[in-house]
Formats: sequence, C-alpha cells, structure tokens
Amino acid sequence: MRIAIGILFMEHGGQKLLGYPPGGERVEIMTLLGLAGILELGGGALIFLGFLTRPAAFILSGQMAVAYFMAHASKGLWPAQNHGELAVVYCFVFLYLAAAGAGPLSLDALRRKT
Repeated sequence: MRIAIGILFMEHGGQKLLGYPPGGERVEIMTLLGLAGILELGGGALIFLGFLTRPAAFILSGQMAVAYFMAHASKGLWPAQNHGELAVVYCFVFLYLAAAGAGPLSLDALRRKT
C-alpha cells in the first residue's frame, strides 16, 4: 500500500511541477499550489522509499486536511458531493502511516538494522 500510495501521490506533484504525467496544469513554484507540488513530489518519494516515513506522512496528512478544507469543503457537506474523496483518503492513509511506520520493506527498516 505504501509504495502504491507514494507513486500515486508523486504523480500529483509531477503534474504541478513538471507537467508530467499529462493532464495536470503546471504551477509556479512560489505559490501555495507550488508548495503543494513540492510536498506531493518529494513527500510521495519519501513514502514510496519508506524513508523518514513517519514525519513525511504526518506532514502530508496535514497537507491533505488543509487541501480538503480549502478546496472542497465549501462546495458541499459530503466528500462525494464536493469531490474531496481522494483528499480524505490520502489524509487518513498518511495518518495511518505516520502512526504505523513504513513496515519491513523500507529504508527506515534497513536503517534500524544497522
């Protein structure tokens, strides 16, 4: 799960910062969306690798909570209504990873062994 979520989250950052994968809109780095792109691309890579997973996941969980309330909540009460389901799912998956850690197949686990 951690690896798949990391790759999928990196795609959002890649769209914002690099215009890749196609379908997203590139944004200026020195904006709020630029910061979101940096967090998504860099944080997604950390999650994917399982490196500094707990702090990265905690920050990304907060980012997704903020994103939900800034971009979705004003459009309706329910996530299915305001199209915020993905932000909610990411928020709680990252919150889980912040609590549980990366697991045995991660750079965090490898660092603990040495």
